[in-house]
Amino acid sequence: MRDKPLPPATGAWREGDDPGRRRFLDLPAPLKLEAGGELPAVRLSYETWGELAPDGSNAVLVLHALTGDTHLEGPAGPGHPTAGWWPGLIEPGGPLDPARWFVVAPNAVGGCQGSTGPASTAPDGRTWGSRFPVVTVRDTVAAEQYLADALGIDAFACVIGGSMGSMRSLEWAATEPDRVRRLFLLAGPAASSADQIGWASPQIEAIRSDPHWHGGDYHQLPEGPWRGLGIARRIAHLSYRSGYELATRFGRDPQDTEDPFDGGRYAVESYLDHHAEKLVHRFDAASYVRLTQAMNHHDVGRDRGGVAPALARVRARTYVAGVTSDRLYPLAEQEELAAGIPHADPLKVIDSPYGHDGFLVETPTVARLLGELLDETV
Repeated sequence: MRDKPLPPATGAWREGDDPGRRRFLDLPAPLKLEAGGELPAVRLSYETWGELAPDGSNAVLVLHALTGDTHLEGPAGPGHPTAGWWPGLIEPGGPLDPARWFVVAPNAVGGCQGSTGPASTAPDGRTWGSRFPVVTVRDTVAAEQYLADALGIDAFACVIGGSMGSMRSLEWAATEPDRVRRLFLLAGPAASSADQIGWASPQIEAIRSDPHWHGGDYHQLPEGPWRGLGIARRIAHLSYRSGYELATRFGRDPQDTEDPFDGGRYAVESYLDHHAEKLVHRFDAASYVRLTQAMNHHDVGRDRGGVAPALARVRARTYVAGVTSDRLYPLAEQEELAAGIPHADPLKVIDSPYGHDGFLVETPTVARLLGELLDETV
């Protein structure tokens, strides 16, 4: 991963950077946190496409996964180091045609692309760093309710997300059932399992074990914990893809002319190095820790009498979709959602070899399902 200049201490968007397409909302009050205490002076970054109808009926909320951001659609450029993370949905004739829908994509609280997170400046003028508190998926929804209010949206025509975005979408529908008319949950659970928390544990430990972690207070230093973040990404990416895909795509092939017996890499190792390299230039290690912890804490049934009563709260017309080869959030977890949500169709199965990432890769299937849901009368 080296023979290149060192990555920055953080890949976070910082105040003074080009905002690109981002817009910003400063919450009118401190954000009360589920774990106790509050987060003062919270800012949310977001992007929008299309125009809100006079009656506010055409708003769609799209919620990103762990390392996503506001840039749902569009090219890379100033303020946006990478192109949109879910291309093919917002386009003329697409399911989220901006001539018909007003699409809103916020960066989650705790993130690093414009919303308040560990790399942001705290009210005392110093970077939050290690002082940034534990946030939960439910806390991100509480912040996004302020955004909906500020934009004049009484209820969303649809809330959609995959992975962590599915957790956030589900929380939206359980917390504010009258504000979500349609719901599209992709590749996510009702509550994170021991297996998923187990996958996350070595990722967090890799970051915290990096000598440049400095307890989370590295943002003003010349070097940050990019090595630990890169290791975390490698571990995570293995859970995002299927063994079948890796076997058929890479097998035991060496990388180009490199000899694995002489210090070289296998092709699959080069693939993981590539994804690690990309992430360390666009993400923040402390945000990765805090958002991964938020996913670990996810349990829609917490303080609601359990999962079943929590799912029963959802009033939205619902599609739940899962990926056949997803080894991180297997189909049984989406089956639980589809069976427990009152107005949900039977589970929509996306047959794909791409594992958990199938919800991002299989765009034609996702676009078709989303189009069907949006065209239904509710």
